[in-house]
Amino acid sequence: MDFEFGAEDEEFRAEARAWLSAHVPSAGDRRSWERALGAAGRIGIGWGEAGYGNRPEPLTRQVVWAEEYARSGAPARSGHIGENLLAPTLLAHGTPAQKARFLPPVAAGEEWWCQGYSEPGAGSDLAGIRTRAERCPGGFRITGQKIWTSLAHEADWCFVLARSDPESVRHKGLTFLLVPMDQPGRIEVRPIRQLTGTSEFNEVFFDGAFAAGEHVVGAEGDGWRVAMSLLGFERGVSTLAQQIGFAEELGRVLREAVASGAVADPVVRERLVRAWAELRVMRWNALRTLGGAQEAGATSVAKLLWGGWHQRLGELSVLVRGAGAAVGPEPWTPETPYALDEAQRSFLFARADTIYGGSDEVQRTIIAERVLGLPRERVVR
Repeated sequence: MDFEFGAEDEEFRAEARAWLSAHVPSAGDRRSWERALGAAGRIGIGWGEAGYGNRPEPLTRQVVWAEEYARSGAPARSGHIGENLLAPTLLAHGTPAQKARFLPPVAAGEEWWCQGYSEPGAGSDLAGIRTRAERCPGGFRITGQKIWTSLAHEADWCFVLARSDPESVRHKGLTFLLVPMDQPGRIEVRPIRQLTGTSEFNEVFFDGAFAAGEHVVGAEGDGWRVAMSLLGFERGVSTLAQQIGFAEELGRVLREAVASGAVADPVVRERLVRAWAELRVMRWNALRTLGGAQEAGATSVAKLLWGGWHQRLGELSVLVRGAGAAVGPEPWTPETPYALDEAQRSFLFARADTIYGGSDEVQRTIIAERVLGLPRERVVR
């Protein structure tokens, strides 16, 4: 692997850091922030093509931007799904007309997307989806339910994997469709309240929602191939930015361990050192993968590493704080039943880390079958 930052990369780092320093404090609401990023050419730097209002950069500078963004404390990206999932998929499988229609608004921060994949009974087992896409004049009518749909309550569009051949089973007969969310009476979004008290995830109900025929990505019935291609883009440069956030969380846990005196416990010290070492390994593995070492199962290994690591860090954070970890930062009131500080919120949200984005069970199955060549798991019905 040859993955080093050169002089031009460091110049880019200094420029990115200065821009973020000047703009993050005045970010305002999330829509305004996405538009500010777009106006500055900060969206779509990882796209392999120019001409959509974006500014493509080499891989090293994509990493630099992701790291500096994470370090700056800038708001969580609301345009992530459009920029890092939909756009690469359209660049790989979309028509020229689809690219021209959808990529510029993403690059400008004007249109937000959500992902219509998981369903009740077909979360980790995506091939079991039952949402239907039925042919109609000019396109398709979509009927069914999606769940755990991140930011659906704010999205303008949704890319939906639906079954267009009613006689098909499993991976066959699926179609990848681009669906506008502004269809009153045809699409209902219900936020899901989580342990943290927030509602990033949603249930989405489609009742004859319309998708235009020209908004099929790839061929009709070829949705599985497109959908799997999209999932391959999900664990790229953003993994390194995620690890910057993890490093900051680890630093906070270290400080709490010192402040509470828990660091004097040799078992706690061993767990802290192990967490630091595992985070370094995750970074080296991510750089190795981005540098061209694309072995089968690499993305599954990465998901297994960070999901379990982040859960254990949350548990360690609670341990070093002792009983105080159960006390909220604000008094209880009927209007605000409970409030959470950053560490408490992270601990609770991390319980889902080994499920969303591909559950640990599914990742282990992929490694077992595709890397180790073990027999396929027997399905008992």
